[in-house]
Amino acid sequence: MVTAITVQDTAGVESVFPIDADWVADQARALLEDMPVAAFKLGFLGSVEAIAAIAEVISDYPDIPVVLDPVLASGRGDQLSDEEMIAAMISLLLPQTTVLTPNSLEARRLAQETDDHGDDAPERAAPDLAGCAHRLIDAGCEYVLVTGTHEGTPQVMNTLYGSHGPERTDRWERLPGSYHGSGCTLASAIAAHLAGGVSVQDAVLGAQEYTWRTLAAGFRPGMGQLIPDRLFWSRDDEDSDDNDGGDKADHED
Repeated sequence: MVTAITVQDTAGVESVFPIDADWVADQARALLEDMPVAAFKLGFLGSVEAIAAIAEVISDYPDIPVVLDPVLASGRGDQLSDEEMIAAMISLLLPQTTVLTPNSLEARRLAQETDDHGDDAPERAAPDLAGCAHRLIDAGCEYVLVTGTHEGTPQVMNTLYGSHGPERTDRWERLPGSYHGSGCTLASAIAAHLAGGVSVQDAVLGAQEYTWRTLAAGFRPGMGQLIPDRLFWSRDDEDSDDNDGGDKADHED
């Protein structure tokens, strides 16, 4: 369903026009009343009102897994979610979320907003990423997959956290350049795997492998960021074996 109309290109987002919240809800209800839905994937949500409408819709389907990609800013750094929207995500959506997929910057920002100490928060020591994940799980979501593309590590390290701590850590070859749509590709792939009935742990691994391969096959159609090639698997390319994500990752269960 469409939550907002954007003016954007591969370089960044210029402006956003949120869709009326009633329209957002009507889009969802029309589809849900017409066909079975096996997973929800949420990305950029547009407005506080839309977040409230979406939270109400998905609350009627508690058995359907929810994957939330908390889009707070564009790849260029354009702010897309204000403090009120972040607060609404935390209070209304996190308690209904199966897998939250923040990058490290988003994890820190969301964890900061969950701090009950309000104005005292800057005086407290900032938590590490494991601490951020713990706060977000305490806020209600079942699992948190923190991605490490913004960290200065030689490899990209992605860690899935559950209520008892880290569930798995996967290390991926760090690819050059930056990508427009990598986060939504990952979250969508997790939702697709969950819709197929696999466990959260297997869904997260399968989605990472798929996403890494879309990035390895990425292309630059404009003057901005690279775009993941989500149809890499359909290319009749004799070099496709060189882009095998299974050979590019180390896994710790």
